[in-house]
Amino acid sequence: MENEKKGPVVVTGASGYVGSWLVMKLLKKGYVVRATVRDPTNLKKVKPLLDLPRSNELLSIWKADLDDVEGSFDEVIRGSIGVFHVATPMNFQSKDPENEVIKPAINGLLGILRSCKKAGSVQRVIFTSSAGTVNVEEHQAAVYDESCWSDLDFVNRVKMTGWMYFLSKTLAEKAAWEFVKDNDIHLITIIPTLVVGSFITSEMPPSMITALSLITGNDAHYSILKQVQFVHLDDVCDAHIFLFEHPKANGRYICSSYDSTIYGLAEMLKNRYPTYVIPQKFKEIDPDIKCVSFSSKKLLELGFKYKYSMEEMFDDAINTCRDKKLIPLNTNQEIVLAAEKLRN
Repeated sequence: MENEKKGPVVVTGASGYVGSWLVMKLLKKGYVVRATVRDPTNLKKVKPLLDLPRSNELLSIWKADLDDVEGSFDEVIRGSIGVFHVATPMNFQSKDPENEVIKPAINGLLGILRSCKKAGSVQRVIFTSSAGTVNVEEHQAAVYDESCWSDLDFVNRVKMTGWMYFLSKTLAEKAAWEFVKDNDIHLITIIPTLVVGSFITSEMPPSMITALSLITGNDAHYSILKQVQFVHLDDVCDAHIFLFEHPKANGRYICSSYDSTIYGLAEMLKNRYPTYVIPQKFKEIDPDIKCVSFSSKKLLELGFKYKYSMEEMFDDAINTCRDKKLIPLNTNQEIVLAAEKLRN
């Protein structure tokens, strides 16, 4: 069955963390994939896609950017049966977040939906949303589901790490739901929590910077890990394809398999990776803080199954980062010195 060609489908942001893995999974299932990237001549970004199995047979690379003029996605979407819109601006250090992050996210998604309407061939649009559209608010609930939305007044007031991303994804998704009310487009949004796992891109993915911040000491990201939920990249991409193919899929779907607190994560990493110095105390965070859960009930009731444990997520992520020399092999100097003594 996987040798039979399906599609074509479009994947935006195909050179990114989620996009590239999704392309790999689609190719494996026999889909003809039109992958959009900002700059097809950037071999550092494009080569991992070109090296994928079946890429010569099924993959084509297209230039398209969320910042481009209206209609820039018309050609790549024309004749396709599905669009996976993964691309999103991710510049947390932007000096002009309104024009560099927020507007491109909203206008880019709406432009893609208009291109889908023009094409007339698109059966479904799968939009990769974010947990940041669901639970960013002053007081955390015990459980979140697809009916929940982040408090944008709170986001604008506090401007926490990643605030412009939370704002852009929430406003973009809400605008998309308004658009499809009056247009014949079948939209499904998938809401992954913090995505962790192996990857094929050459640079450290933004979500991995957060997930591995206890190893790297990047304490600006600790607030995101305070009450955190995780999902493996491979599970996320499987969920994208599952929702695209399932005849009854409709609306929003949370995709999250594990929840923890920063203390639980720190303990797991310390026990599993003694070669790293992992902080165990966080003065700004209550040590008795409770976990916050994202319910995947709707996705699971449709028949989807998660494949990876939390330990496997981090094993895959850490091993990939080590192989790519994106993180050190160790930060615990006592273990380093002991190993040197044994060698001598």
